Amino acid sequence: MSLHFRPMDEATTWAIHTWRYELPYDIYNLAAEPAESLVGAFLDPQNAYYAIRDDEEEVVAYCCFGPDARVPGGDYGPAAAGEALDVGLGLRPDLTGQGQGGGYVQAVLDFARHRWAPAAFRVTVAEFNRRAQRVWEKAGFHQVQRFGRSTDSMPFVVLVRPAGTAEPLG
Repeated sequence: MSLHFRPMDEATTWAIHTWRYELPYDIYNLAAEPAESLVGAFLDPQNAYYAIRDDEEEVVAYCCFGPDARVPGGDYGPAAAGEALDVGLGLRPDLTGQGQGGGYVQAVLDFARHRWAPAAFRVTVAEFNRRAQRVWEKAGFHQVQRFGRSTDSMPFVVLVRPAGTAEPLG
């Protein structure tokens, strides 16, 4: 299966707004966000949101690059991990937990490497979400920070990886 990246559009944003993750992953449900503000954020070019489609043009995931991929409360300054491109990734709920996350992560990193040529990548993941952390770690990321989200103190971890690394680090 090949994956195709398309700039986010309004119809796709509305569709993603309906995605529902089961407990404890329901923190990733976007329904709590007012749909109109979500559309505005997803369509803002500065947030660099992309729909990820399969060969049948079905939306299978979405991603974003830059500050919108950060979680409030983390230290994202250069001293924390050098200059890094922040990456956010959301897989369609029915596709999670099937062992395919690594392929999506690699496709997102390849896309970003060609689009922006960053020095490093950085991802922020809820601390309880060991499933996602393992996927990113298998892709060569390592934890550099743990913090409590500023809105509710929920623990998150920040992982980084040099961008030039085509294969996972050993």
